[in-house]
Amino acid sequence: MNSFHPQIKLGVLGGGQLGQMMIPGALNLGLAPFFLDPNPDCSVARYTDQLTIGSFQDYETVVSFGRDKDVITVEIEHVNVEALEQLESQGIKVFPSSKVLRIVQDKGLQKQFYMDNGIPTSDFSLIESIDNVPESEFPFVLKARTGGYDGKGVKLVRSQSDLQQAFHGPLVKEMLIDVEKEISILLARNEAGDIQIYPAIEMVFDPQTNLVTQLFAPSTLNSTQQAEAEEMAQNLVEKIDMVGILAVELFLTPEGKILVNEIAPRPHNSGHHTIEANYTSQFEQHLRAVCGFPLGSTEAIAPAVMINLVGDVESDTGVPQYHGFTRLLQTGNAFLHLYGKNSVSPARKMGHVTILDSDLSEAIKLGSELEHQLKISTSV
Repeated sequence: MNSFHPQIKLGVLGGGQLGQMMIPGALNLGLAPFFLDPNPDCSVARYTDQLTIGSFQDYETVVSFGRDKDVITVEIEHVNVEALEQLESQGIKVFPSSKVLRIVQDKGLQKQFYMDNGIPTSDFSLIESIDNVPESEFPFVLKARTGGYDGKGVKLVRSQSDLQQAFHGPLVKEMLIDVEKEISILLARNEAGDIQIYPAIEMVFDPQTNLVTQLFAPSTLNSTQQAEAEEMAQNLVEKIDMVGILAVELFLTPEGKILVNEIAPRPHNSGHHTIEANYTSQFEQHLRAVCGFPLGSTEAIAPAVMINLVGDVESDTGVPQYHGFTRLLQTGNAFLHLYGKNSVSPARKMGHVTILDSDLSEAIKLGSELEHQLKISTSV
């Protein structure tokens, strides 16, 4: 049986909204996490005095921050892996490990890992540049191997014009497949190998920004598809030897085939609803996993819908103004989470809303209404 020692000194690389949402779960467990982030106005800044200002991409800064911690974890994967390897060599527990992060940071290594381990994924090739890609290969999806996040670093190429607007550098070229549904499976694994899996969720994406606009749980997968998706996610988390919470993004094709798209080795946008909708939130579950505590129940309390609140794509960058929030604040089954960001820009994630209802169709209806009413911009 796992032990419970809330005196663990926990360090978190990153102080964004994921770190902010870890704090309530940490307090529930008696933990007082330390954060490292380069931005003194990051999301965690107003909620903790345990914030070190510094780059989580700088080797010396990460080593200095981590050397007196018992456990290091991340809320963003774009961190200095060499520094984490050094900390691991000094006996400090790092979850997810440097090995996992090295794979996840490079979408090419991710795809290669799936192929090497027999994990179904779309056909792909690794290319160094967009030069000399023949038109006969259109359409396809182009992904930057490193640095992409929140829909950035992904380009659908249907024509030569699309190709000329694409980014350069080492790339993953994926075959474009028909997608009937986009699914996410969140699961947690601790160092003892215990695993807890959340019910599958279904995602709706904005075709312009590649961001999730809405998700709902449970998904519309049938029982056979649900079992296959869970088995695939469990196989993946075990083969990559992940400790912590892992988000596995999946495609369901019209033929009923399930393919892994990408993974995220940290709390994920597709799990924000778990704060209200499940007995254990993804944030507390992640902390339980990396600290070696018993994992919590992933059972759903009620069907849920989550909508992302992002900066108006037609607005400028500046101080955020919040419009249309009165009805939301008067709705008892709708839960608002703002990330405390003092600047808004087009499509920047600023918060989310979770709606619970015993009738999922009613939750989806209310979510769609609120999505059209709520606006975050720099002007009225």
